[in-house]
Amino acid sequence: MPVVDFQHNIDDLTLTITAEFAATPARVWQVYADPRQLEKVWGPPTYPATVVDHDLRPGGRVNYYMTGPEGDKFAGYWLVNEVDEPNSFSFTDGFADLDFNPNPDLPVSTNTFTFTEQDGGTRATYVSWYQSAEALQKVLDMGIQEGTTTAINQIDAIVAS
Repeated sequence: MPVVDFQHNIDDLTLTITAEFAATPARVWQVYADPRQLEKVWGPPTYPATVVDHDLRPGGRVNYYMTGPEGDKFAGYWLVNEVDEPNSFSFTDGFADLDFNPNPDLPVSTNTFTFTEQDGGTRATYVSWYQSAEALQKVLDMGIQEGTTTAINQIDAIVAS
C-alpha cells in the first residue's frame, strides 16, 4: 500500500499523508496533470471522480464531482496556487454545488503535494491546512482518512500501467 503514514494535528490544523510509489516523481506527477488519470484516483473506489475542467497552472481551476454508489454526486474544485512540475503543486480545495459554485458551509483546505525521488521511486507528501479545528474535525468525521487513503492507494495501479 502506498500510504505509509496519516497524521492530523488539531493544534496546527493540518493533515499530513505520506505515500511511497515505485515510479519516478515525473510519472506520479502525470497522474495529477492528466484529468483522465486524476479521475481514477481522486476519490475512493466507491466514489469515482469525473474531472470536468482541468487547468493545472498557477491561477488555474479544476472542477470535479464524485459519484456515490447510489448515483448521488458531490462536487468540488481546486484553485491552483503554485506549480513546480514535477516536484510539487499547491491549491485550495473546496466543496461546491453541482454548478461548481463554492459551498461556504463546508471546509476549505489549502494543500501542497510534494513528490521527491527516493531510491528510484517517489515519496509523496500531501499536506492540507484547514481554517479552524472545527473544519479539520468535520473532514475527519466525514471519513477523510479512509477516503483519502483508499484514493491514494489507487495510484500504484495507474503508474504501473
